[in-house]
Amino acid sequence: MKDINRRKAMGLTAAAVSSTVFSPAYAQSLNKRKIAFTLLFAPGGDVGWDYEHVRGLEQARAAYGDRAQIDAFHEVAEWGNGDKEKFQELVDDGYEMIFTTSAGYMKSTIEVAQANPNVIFESCAGYIRAANVATYNTRWYEGRAVEGFLAATMSKTNRIGYVGAYPIPQVIRGINAAYLAAKSVNPDIVFDISWLNTWYNYEQEGAVARQMIENGADVLMQHTVSTAVVEAAQEKGIYSFGQGSDMSHYAPDAVMTSMINNWGPYYVQRIGEFLDGTWESKDTWGGLGEQMVAMAPLLETLPSRTVLQTQDVIQRLSSGQEHAYTGPVRLQDGSGWLAPGETASDSSLLTMNYYVDGISSVYPSEG
Repeated sequence: MKDINRRKAMGLTAAAVSSTVFSPAYAQSLNKRKIAFTLLFAPGGDVGWDYEHVRGLEQARAAYGDRAQIDAFHEVAEWGNGDKEKFQELVDDGYEMIFTTSAGYMKSTIEVAQANPNVIFESCAGYIRAANVATYNTRWYEGRAVEGFLAATMSKTNRIGYVGAYPIPQVIRGINAAYLAAKSVNPDIVFDISWLNTWYNYEQEGAVARQMIENGADVLMQHTVSTAVVEAAQEKGIYSFGQGSDMSHYAPDAVMTSMINNWGPYYVQRIGEFLDGTWESKDTWGGLGEQMVAMAPLLETLPSRTVLQTQDVIQRLSSGQEHAYTGPVRLQDGSGWLAPGETASDSSLLTMNYYVDGISSVYPSEG
């Protein structure tokens, strides 16, 4: 059963991700434009990072299937030369628009884009743009603020376990946002943070999660890919949150909600602009208000008062009435950052490499 779950946690169901393979000549005969998505993991699951990207590209297929050939390419390694070679291979195969769906693809995306100015690239979680490179991301730290509020509300031990992948700004943003929201509910809350330096390792994620529970955590959070953390919570009878997609079917009694990356509307819009000749390079960073971040339904067994309070937090963040980073906020070293009522700038969030005041875990020395 665990092997099945590991496969599921790495992507989408095989049926959902299967792509009809056309030869370049056949695609051209149909006057279809070729669009590619590069993905981190193997196909074969129903949750996780790739799952939401492929769910989004399927929406684009439904919208433009008569005009575009949209293909998914799995197990494209990041942080090295393998992604660069794959991107150039896609260019050579006639793909005119390429979505590179991980922060680790950014460097290779820029290098291949510079060498191929007539090909359009969309860099997910990247921050370097060019005339033919756009960047996009979701403000999932808003979802983390919701989770932090809910975690502190439901915790009885005042201890939250947080399993992180890499100590990069997008992960750090979530930790700090969750902690600030939790602290607003309970000043005595403690975050136990552990770094794995991998997006996916089912055994390691589960082992770390169980150790956190033994150390007193009664709510678990994560920014990793697999379902091991929520399954550990289910096994031990504590609470948790799904990451990137709705994971409640793996831990129906444990998952209070899940932060969902809702890429579909963005993919439909941007591919439509490409096909219509109106595409231009820009940065898109959408959150709850833009519905690029969504929260899964709340656990039915939560107290009604907690449900109403959590719904209010979601509404306030969605409307802009509340910002996840609002002062006064100091940094972990005691230095000042946000004055009372001041909100964090996007530039400070995009480059975040520190913990906020109150987090006792040691900040990792290397990212």
